[in-house]
Amino acid sequence: MYLIDSNVFIQAKNRHYDFDFCPAFWDWLLQENENKNVFSIDKVKDEITTGDDELVGWVNNNTSNQFFLSTDVQTTTEFSVINSWIIQQNYQQSAINEFMSVADYYLIAQAKQRDAIIVTHEIPSNSLRKIKIPNVCIGLGINFVTPFMMLKKLHAKFILQ
Repeated sequence: MYLIDSNVFIQAKNRHYDFDFCPAFWDWLLQENENKNVFSIDKVKDEITTGDDELVGWVNNNTSNQFFLSTDVQTTTEFSVINSWIIQQNYQQSAINEFMSVADYYLIAQAKQRDAIIVTHEIPSNSLRKIKIPNVCIGLGINFVTPFMMLKKLHAKFILQ
């Protein structure tokens, strides 16, 4: 199971898979969600639907309730493990506060709880000023990949007709 980060949707819309340019990508996401391979979370949905663009329209008109998984009690039980690891890394308090207020925190908890793979464009960083998804994943033994690796592993094919 793959869980998609906000930046994947945003960069796909803005760069790699514009809705006019590559609608097959967006159809593929829906297909793989139906196949129970690709999901995201409610907090990511909140982040990517704060405007009025094609991405918001796609989310509102095409995704089912099962595409964006809800935060539940089982997910919240993972917060203490994440919190402990973060505190041990000596991140700045402002970085911790920011991290705990955005979707990344919940995405990691969902991935840990479900033994899922996070899909993100983020790369590890040694900065103590910002907590990056890959750093937490490495620290907690959670797998993460780029969107391109996910496409390859799930054998995506966007064929022109």
